[in-house]
Amino acid sequence: MALGASIEILDLRHFAATLLRPVLDAEGELWKQRLHWDYRTSARLLMQYLDNHMLPGYAAIEDEQVTGYVFCVYEDSKAVIGDVFAVPNQLEGADSSHSVEETLLRHLLELLLNSPQVERVESQLLLHPSGSHAAIFQAAGFQIYRRLFMVQTLTGPLKPPQISPASGLELRAWSDEDLAPAARLIAEAYRGHPDSYINDQYRSVHGSMRFLNNIVRYAGCGAFSPQVSHVVVERSSREVVGLILGSRVSPQSGHITQVCVHPNYRRRGLARMLLSLAAYWFTRQGATEISLTVTEANAEAIDLYLAEGYLCKHTFDAAVWRRRAMA
Repeated sequence: MALGASIEILDLRHFAATLLRPVLDAEGELWKQRLHWDYRTSARLLMQYLDNHMLPGYAAIEDEQVTGYVFCVYEDSKAVIGDVFAVPNQLEGADSSHSVEETLLRHLLELLLNSPQVERVESQLLLHPSGSHAAIFQAAGFQIYRRLFMVQTLTGPLKPPQISPASGLELRAWSDEDLAPAARLIAEAYRGHPDSYINDQYRSVHGSMRFLNNIVRYAGCGAFSPQVSHVVVERSSREVVGLILGSRVSPQSGHITQVCVHPNYRRRGLARMLLSLAAYWFTRQGATEISLTVTEANAEAIDLYLAEGYLCKHTFDAAVWRRRAMA
């Protein structure tokens, strides 16, 4: 399918990874500049899927070279749009890359929304500033949720926070045995929460387990750090009532991939304590900043992060489409 006079949009599965290497390298530079993230691990994973011809999506071709791509992954009846990126034309600048990205997205949305087996489509294009592609998603019937990328600058030395034994709670480092109880906690903590509309994995224990496995075992968001990650356990029941998970996304940057507290244990300072603990351990690892993401509608969490020294450095959009009303 042609775009203008010189650009074609073709099935991504027709292309070997080496053909996309220049595009991924250019995207990696933007991740580094804008978010201080090292994109190389994600790029290597994408290249493995590309070489196996397993990545659904489209590539933009200009003068026989790949200049952009978009892809998705399928999870049962849901599709998740993983990324869209195009290299700017040297003569036309950033406007040219935006136009190619919009065209790539239109092709993918047409495919997904006309696939009877797809009941839900989610997208969180973290790299792209809020509003960049909102019009295309809204025209296709998506709901848009603005999200904040917040960063705290670390200044040491820090002291590790403590938890009072009299509280009936115990603080300890993360272990793989915590996967199942952590999944139960996430499903309970996000019941009715705005983020459960953005990511439906939070709505069930099964989905939360899938989310945790992606973060902890498959480096879905940087290199998971068990030293940073901790759980709060209720002594009598041994249930996990609070947790924080952290990953390294570059030598200088850590990222909070999850922080939550059971509704029955909120307003006891646990979230603040867990954030301070993560800051301590990231500092010990040599990081100079921590980032996290939060939905704009979650005003209470944003107030906490601001009080802890986080500042909003970037905004992006989450987009959700449902074929029919879903619980």
